[in-house]
Amino acid sequence: MSLNSVVESVTARIIERSKVSRRRYLALMERNRAKGVSRPRLACGNLAHAIAASASDKPELMRPTSTNLGIVTTYNDMLSAHQPYGRYPDQIKLFAREVGATAQVAGGAPAMCDGVTQGQEGMELSLFSRDVIAMSTAVGLSHGMFEGVALLGICDKIVPGLLMGALRFGHLPTILIPAGPMPSGLPNKEKQRIRQLYVQGKVGQDRLMEAENASYHSAGTCTFYGTANTNQMMVEIMGLMMPDSAFINPNTPLRQAMTRSSIHRLAEISLNGEDVRPLAQCVDEKAIVNAAVGLLATGGSTNHTIHLPAIARAAGIIIDWEDLSRLSAAVPLMTRVYPSGSEDVNAFNHVGGMPTVIAELSRAGLLHTDIMTVSRGGFADYACRASLQDDEVVYTHAKPSLDRDILREVSAPFKADGGIKLMKGNVGRGIYKSSAISEEHLTVEAPARVFHDQHDVATAFQNGELEQDVVVVVRFQGPEANGMPELHKLTPTLGVLQDRGYKVALLTDGRMSGASGKVPAAIHVGPEAQVGGPIAKVRDGDMIRVCAVTGQIEVLVDAAEWDARDVVPPPPPALGTGRELFALMRSVHDPAEAGASAMLAQMDRVIETVGDDLH
Repeated sequence: MSLNSVVESVTARIIERSKVSRRRYLALMERNRAKGVSRPRLACGNLAHAIAASASDKPELMRPTSTNLGIVTTYNDMLSAHQPYGRYPDQIKLFAREVGATAQVAGGAPAMCDGVTQGQEGMELSLFSRDVIAMSTAVGLSHGMFEGVALLGICDKIVPGLLMGALRFGHLPTILIPAGPMPSGLPNKEKQRIRQLYVQGKVGQDRLMEAENASYHSAGTCTFYGTANTNQMMVEIMGLMMPDSAFINPNTPLRQAMTRSSIHRLAEISLNGEDVRPLAQCVDEKAIVNAAVGLLATGGSTNHTIHLPAIARAAGIIIDWEDLSRLSAAVPLMTRVYPSGSEDVNAFNHVGGMPTVIAELSRAGLLHTDIMTVSRGGFADYACRASLQDDEVVYTHAKPSLDRDILREVSAPFKADGGIKLMKGNVGRGIYKSSAISEEHLTVEAPARVFHDQHDVATAFQNGELEQDVVVVVRFQGPEANGMPELHKLTPTLGVLQDRGYKVALLTDGRMSGASGKVPAAIHVGPEAQVGGPIAKVRDGDMIRVCAVTGQIEVLVDAAEWDARDVVPPPPPALGTGRELFALMRSVHDPAEAGASAMLAQMDRVIETVGDDLH
């Protein structure tokens, strides 16, 4: 099948827009390879420091032609998804020795859990933790001791941060190694039902705690299709992990065998290996478009409308929401996984998972099949199912979906489009995810109720002030205001209002969780209120239209009146829980559409100053 014309045109648009930045990126990566820090170039004292505790591996590490793999880990045992990584470094070292290589932990990066911080002060550190993770990754790799990199990370800001940091060392071959989702517990839909009952005061905290514990019950990633599992989908469809490795449960023989095969393959593609595949060559414009197509086809997290531009920029590639919106019109929704359906990622994986999705999208001409991947056979390998045979991972061609209520073919999708819509109007420019929204809620026209704090929404609900058709506007939630926290805590409240028959929508310059579902939401609206964006002009009672059909977010007031209105001044900055430490990042970031990264904003300024003269 020839490449879809929209995929082709969007890719060409990205390539043209990125011509200068991508050229400069690749030149810098070549400079890293040819002249940058590396083990053979280290002085004796430098090398002695790096191998002092290496015991039996020391002779190999002193050989300049040997292969040493760097491990960047985001292990902690508070975060269920990352708890399994505690054992991985020791396993990886054994697997590396099996193929004549060595491995060292290059460094660690923080891994905060958005589930723990949701609705709490700590959530205001969440988005900018991605920059911290990227810089931590760079610090670990700056020692120059490695010919290949194993990234250990799964959740929300963590995988984007790891990739952003690793891409600045893009001369190094790199593989991401997942740990997998936890086994299914209490169905996500039942968990959501209990949350809504709790909001209404119909069940107590004991019942809510029981439901939450039954849902989040063991090691592994949360089983709904939020940002964490969208990360895994994205990395797999970009060809940066071993085929069919995203959704294998932790602590299973296949999971460990997949980690072993990942390390064996990383040694092969490393700088001293027989099949060198640098990360900079794997992550090109086509791979970024594949990630976007996967996001749309599977109904993935809206957080990736921020993360994907940031990852791309770290590789010298510039994409915007117009690119995502154009692709969305051409890419059908193939999956129904909670919150857009009732089943979880384990069920999705059981009925075909990523191999079936990739096989279908490839046959339909919706993916670039000629990208460089970490797998020996190239992108075709990702349309294959993994299994275990005599302790080795073996692959067979993907089969059609076993359950069309969860996963369908491209020719008969759940929806004709991918559900990510660029929204525009006199209130700004934002993003809307329609994949979990029923048809009757795609257009909401209702009076505004304006808030500057998500907790005030809950108070107004409890006081009976929201019992009407309403567009809830929550502003001063952008990157510059308070670090752009997720506002997922609003979902049960707004869902209750919708269930009572009201037309309800959310309009915000903040983010929503990848788990947000049935309530219409225009999010990431910019320019944000903190910098005087038009969302700061909205008043209580203004009629607002939020329409995913036309892509409209419009305050329905006379144009002259709208233009004459003053913006509301921002509230004072919040302190405590370390938020004051992130003031610098809030002051120098990029807009959400460019990735909302302070680190990348300053990086691009430096690169523009140097231009093409790396000497």
